[in-house]
Amino acid sequence: MADSGIPAGQISRRRFALAVPMLGSLGLLATPSVWANAAHAHAAAPLQRASRVLMGTQVDMVVYGASSSAPALQAAMERAFAHMQTLEAMMSRFRSDSVLQQINAQAGKAAVTVPPEMMAVLEQARSVWHASNGAFDPTVGALAAWRFEPGVQAMPSTAQISQALQHIGADKLQLSASNNTARLTQSGMALDLGGIAKLPILAAGLAALQAQGVENALINGGGDVVTIGLNQGKAWRIGIRDPRQPSQLLGAVAIEGQGVVASSGDYERCFERDGQRYHHVLNPRTGWPTTQVHGVALVARDVAAVNGWGTALMVQGPAAAPAWSQRHPEVALLLADRDGQVWQNASMAQQLQTA
Repeated sequence: MADSGIPAGQISRRRFALAVPMLGSLGLLATPSVWANAAHAHAAAPLQRASRVLMGTQVDMVVYGASSSAPALQAAMERAFAHMQTLEAMMSRFRSDSVLQQINAQAGKAAVTVPPEMMAVLEQARSVWHASNGAFDPTVGALAAWRFEPGVQAMPSTAQISQALQHIGADKLQLSASNNTARLTQSGMALDLGGIAKLPILAAGLAALQAQGVENALINGGGDVVTIGLNQGKAWRIGIRDPRQPSQLLGAVAIEGQGVVASSGDYERCFERDGQRYHHVLNPRTGWPTTQVHGVALVARDVAAVNGWGTALMVQGPAAAPAWSQRHPEVALLLADRDGQVWQNASMAQQLQTA
């Protein structure tokens, strides 16, 4: 789309409507927001694949190694999945035995010892909270009356939301790196790391593969993708889903070596009541789902550059995108607002291809 003649910062609704049939005809749309183009498979060393359900979504792993046997690559993937499962169990809000739930149970009471991997995520969560002026907040767990899981969908009352808002604020999250402890200072508070733990867990899976000698891999977890190396000598091609028409792709970006594509949208975990759609990205200031943005896509070299910012930008709204992009020139950004207008920065305009 860099050749469209339209300024890099703004793309018309009509232009995206014209692009969709071209992308849809590729027939490569996979889980849920991205696809990896494996059209150049070598018969002598095919891609090895595996999938597991982790963090409430399907996680797909693809690895390639011309000098490694298929059994060796499959074993490496099994160990990588096991490592990610360990981290998920540590940070899940759905497991009563997780470290996260121990912190929640001790809210207003004692500090809890946390593993280094979780401390790194908590520190990043607090950093994004501060940098986003509270648009991202890891203490939205107080809004647990909202439920968006299949078959378990619920909307809290206005009174419940008002009560929960009194227990939200990452300024009340105390972290001690020297003691490896975390504490919520107010009773009734609760952590929810759903908006910031997934990418570090996926990155940890990549690191586990690298530790076993795997040099080329892609992991896709529900629209968040991390990569290393190449796809059989070629760049990994990651499709960007159209937040307004989730069955279609806007285009694809090519990544060589280490990279990350992060996506957030209002089209995945959601339900409708009385003609109104409610989704899982909650505004920590209001307690209600965000309304100004349909979706955000971010492309960068490392996880830290984008982690948590998809959620934050959905809360902040489309007006915040240009200024955020100026402060983060290393990140390619695309945002679709509720009126169907799509904004992209110059970096995304250079990288996003329609075919």
